[in-house]
Amino acid sequence: MSPKVTKSSDRSASDAGAIAPQYPAAFRADVVDELHGTSVPDPYRWLEDRTDSATQHWIDSQGALFAQQRATWDSVEHWHARLETFLGSGTISPPVWRGERYFYMRRNPGQEHAVLTLVEPTGAERVLLDPAALDPNGLTTLDGWQPDTSGRRLAYQISVGGTEESAVYVMDVDTGENVEGPIDRARYSPIAWLEDASAYYYVRRLPPEQVPRGEEQFHRRVWLHRVGDDPDNDVLIFGEGRKATEYFGVSVSRDGQWLTVSASEGTAPRNDLWIADLSLTGPEAPELRPVQVGVDAHTSVHIGRDGRAYIYTDLDAQRGKLSVADPSDLSPEARRELIAEREDSVLENYAILDGPELDQPIMLVSWTVHAVAVVTVHDLATGEQIDTLALPGVGTIGPMRGHPEGGHELWFVYTDYATVPRVLKFDALTNDLTVDSYPPGFVEVPKISSTIHTYQSKDGTDVRLMVLSPAEVDGRPPAKPLPTVLYGYGGFGVSMAPSYSPSILAWVEAGGIYTVACLRGGTEEGEWWHRDGMLGKKQNVFDDFIAAAEWLIDDGWTTPDQLVISGGSNGGLLVGAAMTQRPELFAGVHCSAPLLDMVRYEGSGLGATWNVEYGSAEDAEQFGWLHAYSPYHRVVEGTEYPSTLFTVFDSDTRVDPMHARKMCAALQHSTTASAPILIRTEADVGHGARSVSRSIDLSSDVLAFMAAVTGLDPATHEDDSEE
Repeated sequence: MSPKVTKSSDRSASDAGAIAPQYPAAFRADVVDELHGTSVPDPYRWLEDRTDSATQHWIDSQGALFAQQRATWDSVEHWHARLETFLGSGTISPPVWRGERYFYMRRNPGQEHAVLTLVEPTGAERVLLDPAALDPNGLTTLDGWQPDTSGRRLAYQISVGGTEESAVYVMDVDTGENVEGPIDRARYSPIAWLEDASAYYYVRRLPPEQVPRGEEQFHRRVWLHRVGDDPDNDVLIFGEGRKATEYFGVSVSRDGQWLTVSASEGTAPRNDLWIADLSLTGPEAPELRPVQVGVDAHTSVHIGRDGRAYIYTDLDAQRGKLSVADPSDLSPEARRELIAEREDSVLENYAILDGPELDQPIMLVSWTVHAVAVVTVHDLATGEQIDTLALPGVGTIGPMRGHPEGGHELWFVYTDYATVPRVLKFDALTNDLTVDSYPPGFVEVPKISSTIHTYQSKDGTDVRLMVLSPAEVDGRPPAKPLPTVLYGYGGFGVSMAPSYSPSILAWVEAGGIYTVACLRGGTEEGEWWHRDGMLGKKQNVFDDFIAAAEWLIDDGWTTPDQLVISGGSNGGLLVGAAMTQRPELFAGVHCSAPLLDMVRYEGSGLGATWNVEYGSAEDAEQFGWLHAYSPYHRVVEGTEYPSTLFTVFDSDTRVDPMHARKMCAALQHSTTASAPILIRTEADVGHGARSVSRSIDLSSDVLAFMAAVTGLDPATHEDDSEE
C-alpha cells in the first residue's frame, strides 16, 4: 500500500536556497524525432555538443550558478574536515606473491594515490610505481598491473585525466626500468603472461582508421605480444569477425599449458568460452576448443595446480555452482559437481590451499547472503564442507590470494560500513583467521548502528534495505523522523556489499540516516535477481527504489521533506527515473554521471555496449521500454521537482555528460518549485579513479547539498552530543 505523502507547502526550510534561482538561458529547439510511430521531442539536443560555443557558455553560466548556491551551504568545511579524517587511515591491499617476495598497494595518510610496492624476502620495501611521481598534478592513475609468474617483469597500465584510456608498459622489476611501452588502445585489457615471461596475451582495439567513424571505442582483438617487439607485429589470436561491441577475456594457466579466451557481448550476463592446449601448438597458433558457445550463462575455467579444471557456472544454477573436470574434456557430461548451488547464498569466489604440509588439500569458498559475506571451508577432493570462518562482522571480503606455488596461507581484505579495510590472513595449519595488516594510519570511527530490513516492492517482492543510523537509534525508527539519504544502483549485476564509506560515516555521525537498497538489477539474490531488473523488466528497479522511500516514510524514519536520493552512473538513471515518476517523495536528488536520455544513450560513450542490459531504441519493442521511463522524456512542465544536484566529469568516456546537461536544462525550464536545479561540472577527471583530494572536494559539496535540502545541521548535532 502506498503511503499518504505530503510535503510542506512552504519548503524554505528544506530547500537549498529559499528563492528560486535565475537560471541561465537555454534555447528550446524544435527538434522532434519520429521513432517507431512515436514523436520524440528533444529540445536540448544542442547541449550534446561539448565543443559548441553555446554549450560552453551554458556550462560556464551553470558553473557560476552552482558557485553562488554553494556559497549558501554553511556545512561544506565541516564535511571536508570529517572526510579528511575518515580517509586518514590510508589503504592497503593483500599481497600478490611471486616466489619469496610479493607486491601490494599502499596509500599512506596524505598521499593522493596508492603506490605499488615490492617487498623482498629480507622485508625490505621498494616503491615500484607512484602515480604522483609520474604526474605531480595528480591526473595520472594506475589502472592495473600484473607480474609474470616469476615476478621478474611487471606489466602495468596507466591513463591520464580520467579518460581510462590505458596504455601498457612493461617494467624490469629488479632495475625498476621500463623495457617497453607505451602500447595504446589497451583499455580494460587483461594481461596473460606466458610461463617464461617472453610474451603475453592482451586485448587491444583496432586503430581508429580501421573502424567506422564513431566506433573507435570498440572493435577489440586478442593479441600475442612479444616483449620488446613493435606492437604492429603482434599476432592476432582472436576476435576477427566478432561483434564490434564484444569484450574479451584471456588467461594462461600457471604452468603455461592452457589458454582460455572468453567473449561477451557488451556487458551481457553471459559469455562464450574456449580453451587451448599450448603444449600442442605453441602460443602463436592456439587451437581453441569451445567450452560453451551461444549459451545463456556465465561460465569461467581455472586450471588448478593439481591439473584439474575448476568450472564456475550459473547455467541451471542462478546462484552459481562449481564443478571439476579434466581440461582435455570440459563438456557438461564430463564435469563432476564439487560445490552445489545453495538456496540462500550466491557463490562469489574460491581459493585452493594444497601445500604438501597440509594433511588434506582444502578449498575456501566465499558466498554472499543478501550481499553479506560468508566464507566456508571444504575438502578439495569431495567438496564436503568442513568449517565456516568467523569473519569480524557483517561485511564484505575481497578476492582471496595465496601462494601460486602452493601453501597453507591466504589473504583477503575485510571491510564493513564502520570498519576501515584491513588484510586478514587464514592459516590452514592452525585454522586461525587473524589480521595480517592494518592500513598505515589510524582513524577513530564513530559508533553507528547497521541493520538489514526487508520491505515489499510494488509487486510484492521482498527487497532488503541496509539502514545506517546513529548508535542510539539502534535499528529502530527514531523518536522523530531524521534527515535521510536513500542510495541505490540496481543494474549490471552489481551488488550493494557493505564497505567502509567516509561519506556515510560523516552523515550518520552528524545525526542523519543513510540507507542502501539492494534492488533488483544487482545479484544480491543471484543472477535471476539481476535479470528481473533488466531489459523489459527495468521498471522493477525503480519500483523497488520508490517502495524503499515509501517504507522509510511509512515506518517513521524520515519524511518527504527530509529524504534525499543519491545514485551514480546506472544509479543516476535510477534517481532520475524516481524523481520524474514520484517527485513528491523527495526533498533532494543527487544524480552523478548519469544516463538520462535513454532514447539516444547508445550513440555516445560506451552506450552501445549496454543495450544488452537496457535494450536498443532501434528495436520497436525495446524503444517502448526505454521511452516509457527515460527520465529526460518524462520531465513535465508545471511540476514541482525536488532540489537536484547533477555532478558530471568532462573526461568521462563511459557516460557522456550530455545526459545531465540536457536533463538539467529540462528541469530548470519545467519546475515550479523554488528548490534549485544545479549542475557541477569538473574537468580532468572521469568516471572512475581520481585523487583523494578531488574525491574529498566532490563529496564535501554533495554532503553539503544534501544537508541543506534535508535540514541536517552537523553543528547542532555536535552541540547536542556534547551536552
